[in-house]
Amino acid sequence: MSSKDSCRSELRIAVRQLSDRCLYSASKWAAEQLVGIEQDPAKFTPTNTRFQRGSSSIRRKYRTHDMTATPIAGVSYVATPVMEEDELVDGDFYLLAKSYFDCREYKRAAHVLRDQTGRKSVFLRCYALYLKGSENLARTVLLESVNSYPWNWNAWTELRSLCTTVDNLNSLALNSHWMKDFFLASAYQELRMHNDCLSKYEYLLGTFGYSNYIQAQIAKAQYSLREFDQVEAIFEELLRNDPYRVEDMDMYSNVLYAKECFSALSYLAHRAFTIDKYRPESCCIIGNYYSLKGQHEKSVMYFRRALKLNKNYLSAWTLMGHEFVEMKNTPAAVDAYRRAVDIDSCDYRAWYGLGQAYEMMGMHFYALNYFKKSVFLQPTDSRLWIAMAQCYETEQLHMLDEAIKCYKRAANCNDREAIALHQLAKLHSELGHPEEAAFYYKKDLERMESEEREGPNMVEALLYLARYYKLQNKFEEAEVYCTRLLDYTGPEKETAKSLLKGMRSTQSSFPSMEVEHSPPMS
Repeated sequence: MSSKDSCRSELRIAVRQLSDRCLYSASKWAAEQLVGIEQDPAKFTPTNTRFQRGSSSIRRKYRTHDMTATPIAGVSYVATPVMEEDELVDGDFYLLAKSYFDCREYKRAAHVLRDQTGRKSVFLRCYALYLKGSENLARTVLLESVNSYPWNWNAWTELRSLCTTVDNLNSLALNSHWMKDFFLASAYQELRMHNDCLSKYEYLLGTFGYSNYIQAQIAKAQYSLREFDQVEAIFEELLRNDPYRVEDMDMYSNVLYAKECFSALSYLAHRAFTIDKYRPESCCIIGNYYSLKGQHEKSVMYFRRALKLNKNYLSAWTLMGHEFVEMKNTPAAVDAYRRAVDIDSCDYRAWYGLGQAYEMMGMHFYALNYFKKSVFLQPTDSRLWIAMAQCYETEQLHMLDEAIKCYKRAANCNDREAIALHQLAKLHSELGHPEEAAFYYKKDLERMESEEREGPNMVEALLYLARYYKLQNKFEEAEVYCTRLLDYTGPEKETAKSLLKGMRSTQSSFPSMEVEHSPPMS
């Protein structure tokens, strides 16, 4: 049996078994991966040709080589789950306990099954106790669970939550199974090992080539890397393939918000409201829509709705904090951000928000502390380094050398907002470092030219470079920058004329000086 056929067979049985045990989200996840396995082209029928869809172009983009026909290698499979007969002995007790479980009466469900010995009954009793707070030796039990029954995605996600460091992850004695690759990819993402995460998902695409789940996880990793164009393309494809999808669409709305795509965000908000307005994701999407419109009170109202539906919905706390910052309500912003970091201490956006809030209150040492936490968690985000640099520049701190270090880090992190190079040039100019200032003004000018940008920063760079090269007696270079300044109106044009006049006067005096000091003719 080929690897794809084996995965397909295992998942078909696992979907039913997980559902029987009230593991509905795990059952749903397994069913989605079942459909995500590429079909044998010879077996395609008119009813399943919808899987021959446009996502193959995105799929190919993330592969290092073609893995379409390659089985997942290097794994020794755990035995395929066996279909179970009805457990007649425990049947009535199980049905009663399951009804209590479905009503979230977990202790009551466990009590009903206290003397039952069937596998389903034992599992449901343990699961009910676990949900009620029996978390002793959780890692050991979860590890045993995934090794003995690897198709339960809920167990993997609970185990992942206990892997807060790379050492924790590496210490797990996991059996070889293709579900382990899904787990590792997810764990890498949580540990901010984004390139390793993407590599693992590329590998899984070899078998689960049409998995919407994998495409969404790739989008999440690229979102963390701020590759917004690729993220937008993936989410557009996901919506074409799964038009009623709500999961992860709040992240898509964040991308549209960042890119200021008002019409696309409006359409997404209307779509989410129509599909299910009582989902936290839908509320966050609508909140982003109102935020982009500048209606911050309405935006806060929808983020609060999301939190009523799920008080631990991290994104809503963070986004609500951002809105309070916009409304200059710093105490409320601080409270929202603190709620976010209580839920997830690795949420760099919330730490960054706390830094902003304390900076607004003039408490720059506190702000600096929170900015440091944010850059530690997300060292490739130029905005965080810039925020920390600006904090160092304040009168209260005035640590300009430290600010320069931060701006250099930002410039090396693909500074999309084009702030770092200009600030480096200005700071070096203020500190009396003309060579360094000229270097960064020149780099900033080259960047603006390549991006076809105009504005006061370009004028400032041209003016500084014209004066710098004049003082260096490099008149040809200075004239180039002065000539470009003549195209502008305002005082910079008159300054350029004055510089050109001075340089030409100096150049014209050179011959006479040579005659004056030449030796007499014999």
